[in-house]
Amino acid sequence: MASAKIVPVRTYILTFIALLVLLGVTTGVAYIHLGIGNTVIALVIAFVKMLLVLLFFMHLFYDKGIKRLAFAVGLLWLAILIVLSSADVFTRHWTPVPRGWGPDISLQQGPK
Repeated sequence: MASAKIVPVRTYILTFIALLVLLGVTTGVAYIHLGIGNTVIALVIAFVKMLLVLLFFMHLFYDKGIKRLAFAVGLLWLAILIVLSSADVFTRHWTPVPRGWGPDISLQQGPK
């Protein structure tokens, strides 16, 4: 049986403080008008926060093997779902919208 790595409490406290600081930065950036930059910065900060949670709170920084493999496979499936969903959303305009079986209103208006 493999022994578990004992993580100091200081690591958890520093990670928590970093998450709080990043939360403040995210909130602060939301009040600054940067156009598309707001979304990009928010996504980068969210990615960094995700990495902190995964590495330290979920112990991926210290664990090897099957946990990292499970995480990688989970990311692969997430990527597949995002790509397939995006393919559906971005190709909806390729087919025309059906008009239906009702009468054509432009023919019922009569002469002008």
